[in-house]
Amino acid sequence: MLNMRKIIIISSLSLLIGGCVMKPHTGFSSQAPMLQNSNFKSAMGMNYAMSVPPQAKNTESYNYQNENIFHKVTDKPLSTLSTDVDTASYSNIRRFINDDIFPQKGSVRIEEMLNYFSYDYKTPKKKPFAINTKVGKSLWNQKNLILQIGLATKKVNIKKLPATHLVFLLDVSGSMGDKNKLPLLQKSLKLLVKQLRKKDKISIVVYAGASGVILENATGLEKSKIINALDNLKAGGATSGGEGIEVAYKIAQKYFIKKGNNRIILATDGDFNVGQTSQSQLVSLIEKKRKSGIYLTVLGFGMGNYKDSKMEMLSNKGNGNYAYIDNLLEAKKVLVTQMSGTLHTVAKDVKVQVEFNPKLVDSYRLIGYENRVMNAEDFNDDKKDAGEIGMGHSVTALYEIVTTGNATKSKVDKLKYQEQVLSKSGHSNELATVKIRYKKPNSKSSLFLSKVVNRNSDEIEKNDFNFAMSVAGFGMLLLDSKYADRLNYDKVIKVAKDSKGKDDNGYRAEFIQLVEKTQLLKR
Repeated sequence: MLNMRKIIIISSLSLLIGGCVMKPHTGFSSQAPMLQNSNFKSAMGMNYAMSVPPQAKNTESYNYQNENIFHKVTDKPLSTLSTDVDTASYSNIRRFINDDIFPQKGSVRIEEMLNYFSYDYKTPKKKPFAINTKVGKSLWNQKNLILQIGLATKKVNIKKLPATHLVFLLDVSGSMGDKNKLPLLQKSLKLLVKQLRKKDKISIVVYAGASGVILENATGLEKSKIINALDNLKAGGATSGGEGIEVAYKIAQKYFIKKGNNRIILATDGDFNVGQTSQSQLVSLIEKKRKSGIYLTVLGFGMGNYKDSKMEMLSNKGNGNYAYIDNLLEAKKVLVTQMSGTLHTVAKDVKVQVEFNPKLVDSYRLIGYENRVMNAEDFNDDKKDAGEIGMGHSVTALYEIVTTGNATKSKVDKLKYQEQVLSKSGHSNELATVKIRYKKPNSKSSLFLSKVVNRNSDEIEKNDFNFAMSVAGFGMLLLDSKYADRLNYDKVIKVAKDSKGKDDNGYRAEFIQLVEKTQLLKR
């Protein structure tokens, strides 16, 4: 009789829990939170593992590219790249490490790690940005030199910033139900809403199985209205990202502010699975839309099904920037502390070209920026798209240089039909020349800047130079770089600690802790 009662109780529970699982959902509500919040175990004091969702398969996607190689100056004297102010790679790597997981190689983009940190670069007085340079010995190979190039924009004056219309394009599909996705997204955007001025405007577009507009052109004085709209979001359904992008650009165009800042903020895990889902389809869509003068910021959330490769591609093609939000402090950094740089573009299609002097430089390699390398002829082609720089932002690039005095014998035969002519005078102390092309936000024609780099260039503060090298060195270790030579975690940690300098926000101290933890994970 007692056993029969147990069978009846268990059967009843099965029906009860099964009923919850089969309950249909409508609109944007999600089944997942209902299951996760069920209190059968705690309420009934039983330990049945019934109707627990299976562990989701990890489908995160990354686009790994091989490291840039050394180039002989006599064969390739020009190095050309598109600027990059994205920071997503660093915060995503941090998420991996904090979860006791060694980062995937595809998640490591050294340029985004470098650009996560601020450096005390000299800012411009009249031009949109200033060029800062420094040359010093390499951390991982004392025979080689490191050239650091730092582009810095003007300091922020909030009062002089133009009016802004932001369209929040928010993924509310079922995959966004986790607490580190939609709930974190809502809290993050509230931080931004609180910074709005009277002349700023907000619209909200959501997408799941279908797309819809839930708020149009609300002013900065209607903060409670905007926050209430965010609070009412629920996750559920498939992910029709392409359709959402179409609707968002229509709303942005409808309320376009002339001479203002018009931008879409796409917040998602990137897992588009309905409609236009392929990279080629989405690239084509974004490339058409960027001609409208509307910029795109991409904010990534979550894990497990995160599509980093797709997110980075969207921001690159949409005249925008890309950040990964792994916690509320990162949201504050991106959307409050660095709001002007994230949202207000001061120069677009910014290209850098470095010409190396073959009298002093035997070979060089660009550290990072693998998917930002351009052909030499692209530099003067104003039709070629390149990166954008926001107000208060800086861009850092590092080159490793083998000088002519330390060059080893080349593994490639000398060219038979090419005459190598070296300058005999006038440039004996010049290591390289840095050239910049950029466009003003509303212009179609580029402007030009240049700067000569001498072998003793020393415009960047020593701590900033050494810390940047420690960040690049950490990235090389994560990639198992063949150029890391005898570099190890102890050396990176020591240099980072010695060069931490002023660290008001604690970002450099956190970096040191991440390197220390990664060393333990590697062991």
